[in-house]
Amino acid sequence: MSLDHRSTAVHQLQHPLVEHHLCTVRNRKSTSLEFRTAAARLSTLIGVEATRDLPLQAVDIETPLAVASGSRIATRIGLVPILRAGLGMVEPLLALLPDAAVWHLGIYRNEETAEPVRYYDKIPGSGAPSHAMVLDPMLATGGSVEMVIRRLQSWGVNDIRVLSLIGSQPGVDRVTKTFPGVKIFVAAIDPTLDHRSYIVPGLGDAGDRLFDTPSEG
Repeated sequence: MSLDHRSTAVHQLQHPLVEHHLCTVRNRKSTSLEFRTAAARLSTLIGVEATRDLPLQAVDIETPLAVASGSRIATRIGLVPILRAGLGMVEPLLALLPDAAVWHLGIYRNEETAEPVRYYDKIPGSGAPSHAMVLDPMLATGGSVEMVIRRLQSWGVNDIRVLSLIGSQPGVDRVTKTFPGVKIFVAAIDPTLDHRSYIVPGLGDAGDRLFDTPSEG
């Protein structure tokens, strides 16, 4: 479903289900329920790909008939949704990773400068996990994601992965250039940003569409 994890930092998913659900999240006529449902399904597909190379530990399991060999994930994982749109990706990721911790970062975009402003931070002062997954449906300019990555690096997280539904090419380039060790998992990469720094063609404002709130744009 993607390129070799060892050879690239950017993993754009290639799968018929991805293409199908992308049509729903892009469609301006999709209801909020339809948008949320499709976004959750895309998040699941992205989450499966983003966890493909997590470390495993061998275990023995007693079945009703005999002992079977198996493997369990052998790392502590944190999910870091960027408020508010990132909340729409939390539930499908927790369905895959029920033992993951969830830490919230609230960031809004200054509409005049398009620069991110952090207003909420619930990341603990200690106990950084080995792996953290940043959840943000739209990787537009890359400014918010860059702020979160720097915060996680200062906390001591070694493996940081960014999960987005749609990214812009300028935003993806910014993150990979600034943080070559960070992996990006995305369903689609669109070519450009408009004068408001919205992804084009994109899907509009993910937060407004997820939570059925009127757009100010």
